[in-house]
Amino acid sequence: MTGEVTLRGRVLEIGGVKEKVIAAHRAGLKTIILPKDNKKDLEDVPNEVTKDLSFHFVEHMDEVLPIALSKFLPGSKKKKEEKVSIRPVLTTTTQPYPAD
Repeated sequence: MTGEVTLRGRVLEIGGVKEKVIAAHRAGLKTIILPKDNKKDLEDVPNEVTKDLSFHFVEHMDEVLPIALSKFLPGSKKKKEEKVSIRPVLTTTTQPYPAD
């Protein structure tokens, strides 16, 4: 997500949308969250970039959180986490402790 937020949670219009979207595409991101007022700026972004991305246009932070945190919210569909088994490692020494 890129943008500015007021103290009351309103998402404000930003500049440099074309450059930010292209950079996100190059970085391998697939979901872009932008202020609703910036929808018009997507006309400047090449079609090769926009076809690979999913765009969400928001007006308030209440809309942002479910999108941005969907993988982490309780009840969301998560990938099964690999179970990692941790075995304690015991080490011994053959030298006696120094005498006091």
